[in-house]
Amino acid sequence: MIDQIKTGRFIGAKRKEKSLTQAEVAERLGITDRAVSKLCF
Repeated sequence: MIDQIKTGRFIGAKRKEKSLTQAEVAERLGITDRAVSKLCF
């Protein structure tokens, strides 16, 4: 089973490292920004 908290923290850290907004990440992944906000802790 995938550790959702660990995955969310990883995505959040990489997003901030690359200075991307949640909306930009969502657009690149083809998902909503609300879905990204639920992933990133």
